[in-house]
Amino acid sequence: MLDAYRLGASLYVPAIHDKVEATLSGFVLPGVRSLIACTEDSIVEGDVDRALRKLADCLPRLPVRDVGPLRFVRPRNAEVLGEMLKMPAIDRLHGFVLPKIDADTLPAYEQQLKVHDFWLMPTLDTSAVFDPLALRELRERLLMPSLKRHILALRIGGNDLLRMLGLKRMRGVSIYQTPVGALIPQLVLAFRPFGFLLTAPVFDLIDDEATLAAEVAQDVLMGLIGKSAIHPSQVQIIERGLAVSEQEIEAARQILAPRCEAVFKHHGAMMERSVHTPWAEAVLARASNRPPLQ
Repeated sequence: MLDAYRLGASLYVPAIHDKVEATLSGFVLPGVRSLIACTEDSIVEGDVDRALRKLADCLPRLPVRDVGPLRFVRPRNAEVLGEMLKMPAIDRLHGFVLPKIDADTLPAYEQQLKVHDFWLMPTLDTSAVFDPLALRELRERLLMPSLKRHILALRIGGNDLLRMLGLKRMRGVSIYQTPVGALIPQLVLAFRPFGFLLTAPVFDLIDDEATLAAEVAQDVLMGLIGKSAIHPSQVQIIERGLAVSEQEIEAARQILAPRCEAVFKHHGAMMERSVHTPWAEAVLARASNRPPLQ
């Protein structure tokens, strides 16, 4: 579960981009922690075959899994995922971002993946998000041991959810100031207590740095553990927002110390080992996986 804290700012790149190989290799933005090549919303239907050819061509030249950033691909659908899984050197990827996931679409992906070992990041971006009963049904499927062990995190598809409401991001407006902002706590409550971590929606205004920074701060307060980035200029802003303070690290270490008292005071706040241990583990996971900031 704590491996998900390695994600940080996940930089998306269309799979047809001229620099997709260099991006997935980590050369375009040294220090980026995770990368996602997309064959879904970022390209048109007619470009899917070209994207697959480009991906198949670059896979053998990518670093092995334990070298460089985390590398994921977002297939357009389960059928496209099946084509990807046949590609030589597909194991250079760490996993897949699964789009449009609900209880109805998930089985097709499971069928394709049943003999493979990849990390999965299902995306919550269908009308099921608006239906508590549908979310419960999806959660029960995701909790099946054969599937749950592969799930690194769940991704919140903010733009698709806004689309279903007929809305679009506006400059200076955080996702938390839209109706989707009311859904994010519900998703955290629906999945986090059952062992699933969630990542934050993309911020699709490239030059509104102040609003992005404020939104990342709110993401952290919501317990979200990473955020999609659509442009390299967003990565450092997101990473700074995800960083933890020295005071938080010190408190976490005291809570996890072998001889920690059951209750103690730290910088004017009560710390309770039995209650705050999950928080402390998360703080140290965030700190240990943080890249050097430029």
